[in-house]
Amino acid sequence: MFKKSKLLSISALLIAFSFLLTACGAQTGKDYTILTGGEQGTYYPLGSALAQVISRNVDDVSATAVVTGASVVNVNQLKDKKGQLAFVQNDIAYYATEGLVQFNEKIGSFSAIASLYPEVVHIVTAADSGIVSVNDLRGKRVAVGDQGSGVEANTKQILEVHGLTYDDIRVEYMAFGDAANGIQDGNIDAAFVTAGTPTGAIEALKAVKPVRIVSISADKIQELTALYPYYTSFTLTKDIYDRDEEATTVAVQAMLVVSDEVSDDDVYNITKALFDNLELFGNTHQRGKDISLDSALDGLSVKIHPGAQRYYDEVLN
Repeated sequence: MFKKSKLLSISALLIAFSFLLTACGAQTGKDYTILTGGEQGTYYPLGSALAQVISRNVDDVSATAVVTGASVVNVNQLKDKKGQLAFVQNDIAYYATEGLVQFNEKIGSFSAIASLYPEVVHIVTAADSGIVSVNDLRGKRVAVGDQGSGVEANTKQILEVHGLTYDDIRVEYMAFGDAANGIQDGNIDAAFVTAGTPTGAIEALKAVKPVRIVSISADKIQELTALYPYYTSFTLTKDIYDRDEEATTVAVQAMLVVSDEVSDDDVYNITKALFDNLELFGNTHQRGKDISLDSALDGLSVKIHPGAQRYYDEVLN
């Protein structure tokens, strides 16, 4: 009887130990949230691809991409620990670390993993709107992005060099998809859209209505880049959105950033997984083809995470 009782006790201990191991294993696995943007932008599809890459290639880590209000929201959510990785414009990342423009305090709790691709400022209107220059926006109904967004910052700065303010236009705060629908329905005259090309909202719009991308003149681009050096001149060729003419505009750079609370080893492995699986990003979105080791350090406006730096030290030296 004693032996049977002892065996039962040992068995119970083994079962309990097994449950303990399982629980510990569950705790070691980490689920990282990737902060992206709207579903019709570029961040979300590439963020979803990144979630797949991390979940399949980084031990004990899974990742989930979530829809957000993009750059400014993403930085604030990183600060509030509502995500661990984020897509952010390089100008917005800089403003955050310096406490400028949309940020009332310095946010230094995140670092760069890589520069990804140019984000182009589109000034979109219907082809028959009569709007052919930025000055033609005066008095018009203009979607300027979500309130406090990176798009709104771009809008204000471009208006500024043209001598315009919000007092000169009828401001509408809208995400890309809503703005495109507004142009289609005639409720909006023009929209600012900062995104990789082609962006889904404009593709959807031009499928039902001819569009024009309004050009910014060379002298105004020069003024803009002198004031805000993160902008670069960008030419939208005719084949993008199947238009009859080229458009000259400006671009900032999309970056992948990470909370400083993520370990060096995890960031190293995430960076390695990113560049080991570039084909998936290229197949997911055309701008994914721009992601490259050759340009990974271009335009970075904040410090590089030590885990990412370790990877670059290995592969670039």
